[in-house]
Amino acid sequence: MGELMQYEKSSRFTPREKLALRYADAILYDPAQAGDELWAALHAEFTEPELVELGYWIGFTFGGQRWLKTLNARQGEFAAAIATKRPI
Repeated sequence: MGELMQYEKSSRFTPREKLALRYADAILYDPAQAGDELWAALHAEFTEPELVELGYWIGFTFGGQRWLKTLNARQGEFAAAIATKRPI
C-alpha cells in the first residue's frame, strides 16, 4: 500500500499506470488537478472510450468503498457474506 501512495516516485508502476493513477487522484481527491496538462497527457495515452471506462471504474470503486465504510464493514466481510449468503 505504501508504494501505491507514493506511486509517482515508485519504479513499480509504468508511466501509463502512473498517469492513470494521477487521473484517479483528480477524480477522488481534487478535480482541479484535471487541468489542460493532465487532459493532454491522458488523451495522448488513452482513447476516449478508455478514459470513460477508467473514470467510471474509479468512481464506481471509490463509491463502493465509501458505501462499505458507512456499513462499518471490514476488509473481506462483504465478500464473505455474499459467499455464505448470510445477512451483513
